[in-house]
Amino acid sequence: MPSKPKSRTLFVCQQCGSEQPKWTGRCPDCGGWNTFVESVVSTAAAPSALTASRAEGLGNRPVPMTQVRNEDFGRIKVPGEEFNRVLGGGIVQGSLILIGGEPGIGKSTVLLQLAAELALWGDKPVLYVSGEESPQQIKLRAARLDLNPERLMLLSETDLEAVLAQIDNMQPGLVVIDSIQTMFMPDLTSAAGSVSQVRECTARLTRLAKLRNIPMFLVGHVTKEGAIAGPRVLEHMVDVVLYLEGDRFHQYRLLRGVKNRFGSTNEVGVFEMGSEGMIEITNPSAAFLAERTQGSPGTSIAVTLEGTRPILVEVQALTSSTSFGLPRRTANGVDLNRLLLLTAVLTKRVGMGLSNQDIYVNIVGGLKINEPAVDLAVAVAVASSYRDVPTSPELVLIGEVGLSGELRSVGQLERRLSEAAKLGFTRAIYPPTTRKPTLPNGFKGLSVATVQEAIEAALTK
Repeated sequence: MPSKPKSRTLFVCQQCGSEQPKWTGRCPDCGGWNTFVESVVSTAAAPSALTASRAEGLGNRPVPMTQVRNEDFGRIKVPGEEFNRVLGGGIVQGSLILIGGEPGIGKSTVLLQLAAELALWGDKPVLYVSGEESPQQIKLRAARLDLNPERLMLLSETDLEAVLAQIDNMQPGLVVIDSIQTMFMPDLTSAAGSVSQVRECTARLTRLAKLRNIPMFLVGHVTKEGAIAGPRVLEHMVDVVLYLEGDRFHQYRLLRGVKNRFGSTNEVGVFEMGSEGMIEITNPSAAFLAERTQGSPGTSIAVTLEGTRPILVEVQALTSSTSFGLPRRTANGVDLNRLLLLTAVLTKRVGMGLSNQDIYVNIVGGLKINEPAVDLAVAVAVASSYRDVPTSPELVLIGEVGLSGELRSVGQLERRLSEAAKLGFTRAIYPPTTRKPTLPNGFKGLSVATVQEAIEAALTK
């Protein structure tokens, strides 16, 4: 019986690749500081027959692209259209999917629901591995969500070798690792969650997923900056990277794809966190506008694009005379620097005296929008509050505002207008376009060149 290859640990510099038997602060070759990462190196006593055959060119050989079979990947359909939308049509067999998000945002909840649904309707068991909770704690959460599938197997383990043995023995249809930062390899001396542990554990899981054709979900913690904790190479090792976004004090959550080897990254799924767990929102625009108050100054409706999906959101603004020498600017849901830019444009180009006004802007529903197409809606909302004149409840605003006060065109204008018409809006103000857009039946569109013209048209009684 052939002996098992032994392994040893080395510290490898991430800049020049030099190896050291122990960790050192500064690389003696390239001079970089804190660049050494612990790695596992396999050492075999003698080359095997397979190694010799590969050395002679008898292993895998290059294949012409014309001879590669153009077969579609086998996908597992996920219950619910929102998850399928983000994944590109379903979970690809043998893929590794990393999902990150802030603590308490709902990562474990949505994956427990997904695992329970696949265990109920699939033909194979589903393995849920938790390094943070015991099976009893997971059972309590599942009972709260009214989930009790028989083929959902729970495993509380942090030793990756034991986890890999269970996966290889069970051959499940899906594996959930919650979370990758709690897993550790006994061969490494560093603590769980370190760069070397996270990287090596992900590499071992990747090899097993590809070898056994088992899809896996990995939960990743995020840092204060919002990036997944651990090395950036972690995102390069997996096939799909998803982020669950939203304010934990609001009920809406956005599942956004930032990397997908098997689909588009231009899709986003909208969910609502309730007592029954994550509930998908098939019409997010109607949900965000459900509590809208009509006829109130300081509000406007913007049409933003989340991926390829147009979403209507309510923009609220409030201006009030400041009691201090330096007026305050507060933005919730939009970039503060963008609000400062729009305030300067309104002061200089439109002639509004905002230098002694505190300005507060909020996107209703806890949504965070980085798209410039919401600029016009923010500017009109600020002007509406400043002049104390409400906008029309049937009006939507689309456009990017430049420093000269001009309106710049945005993409997918016809799709935005069509979504607004579906929700009962009948008027729109948008920038000039090279080609006149096709308006829905009964819809009136007004193309204006400057933000001042847009404000005058929007605030006309």
